[in-house]
Amino acid sequence: MATAALRNSTVSPAEWEARQQLAACYRVFDMLGWSEMIYNHITLKIPGEDGAFLINPFGLHFSEVTASSLVKIDIDGNKLDQNPYPVNLAGFTQHALFHKNLPDAYCIMHTHTTAGMAVSAVEGGLQPTNFYACNFIGQIAYHDFEGVTVRSEEGERLIEHLGDKRVMLLRNHGILVMGRTLPEAFIKHWSLQRACEIQVATASMGTPILIPDDVVKVHQRDLGKVSLPGGAGKADFEAMVRLVDKRDTSWRQ
Repeated sequence: MATAALRNSTVSPAEWEARQQLAACYRVFDMLGWSEMIYNHITLKIPGEDGAFLINPFGLHFSEVTASSLVKIDIDGNKLDQNPYPVNLAGFTQHALFHKNLPDAYCIMHTHTTAGMAVSAVEGGLQPTNFYACNFIGQIAYHDFEGVTVRSEEGERLIEHLGDKRVMLLRNHGILVMGRTLPEAFIKHWSLQRACEIQVATASMGTPILIPDDVVKVHQRDLGKVSLPGGAGKADFEAMVRLVDKRDTSWRQ
């Protein structure tokens, strides 16, 4: 495990809180089986610092990320700290674009989970065949695969295809979600991942039963009635962090 880059540096309380929250999220993703070697990204804006956000150091596994090893960069990819790790161009290019152009995209998550990639690669994408899928029907965008996301000009099409939605399936590629807070983005990702897992399982058993549009609308209308106080995903994410802490608390460093 590499020495944490900022362990002896001074950062603002707001940045340190953001670092700890994001580091915890990487550990939660690993615990849930959403790691992809040293690839994929979760990025988080730093409160009070226009254009500054945190990203995972390229070369570390999700299970190795700590609060101090996260890399602080600006919208142009310039490092704003003394972190020795590089940043993956494929992660920075599009995440920076969304952070720059979407004020409400405080946290952005992109993964290559098996279920997410599978559903993104079939005709029709996500279908209303299960409880969790109903959360997203009519609220999910799609973008056709164009290769590794390292070209800034693809960003124009990504923004266009995303529109006013904040959940996207990158066709043949995987899951992309955004949130006004990290817990909000987390619960979106968790729910979409579950929807994809169940759709894949259902497809192996026979012809799925499609849920009617009017039922989907009622389902989406009533989701707010079962939410806990504190904002979307807050209690869910905190529960996952408690589980991570039972395994290892090194992410807090």
